[in-house]
Amino acid sequence: MRVITGTARGRRLAELKGQETRPTTGKVKEAIFSALQFELEGRRVLDLFAGTGQMGIEALSRGAKSCLFVDRRQEACRLVRENLAACALAERAQVVCGDALSCLDGMQTRFDLIFLDPPYADDTLERALARIVRFDISAPYGIIVAECPTEKTLPPLEAPYRLSREYRYGKIKVTVYRRDGETKETEA
Repeated sequence: MRVITGTARGRRLAELKGQETRPTTGKVKEAIFSALQFELEGRRVLDLFAGTGQMGIEALSRGAKSCLFVDRRQEACRLVRENLAACALAERAQVVCGDALSCLDGMQTRFDLIFLDPPYADDTLERALARIVRFDISAPYGIIVAECPTEKTLPPLEAPYRLSREYRYGKIKVTVYRRDGETKETEA
């Protein structure tokens, strides 16, 4: 697993041992970042369920302003910090070791780009999406990228959020939601 492009291009990222973490495949990561390539510069990123941190690290390498990485496992948080240091990106990152859903409950920051790649076995992804909408942590014109199995149907989100696109890569589906800008009522 390597950083595709940017300041950390070609850097090898360490991976967690065992089956608990399912890193995004290189093909899927490349496709996601190809679709987002002009929407990364200066953005605030949230890599929820970070695992190895590869999605947030790729965004930072490509010019994102900052990234908050969240994972509940101590070994994952340690690995994200090591990968950030190896890529010389640690100064623009924060790693929180804790439950992702609980972290969303107290979130005070709004993000321009949110990566969601939780374990596939339960409804964690749907609960994370619901909390993101409820607490409205996506900045105006923000993007949410959710990865899940192709057979899973994700819910439509309430305005100002909307489904933008779905991509399928073998057994993996990537769903992109976008948040509209502020309405006249919220700007007043």
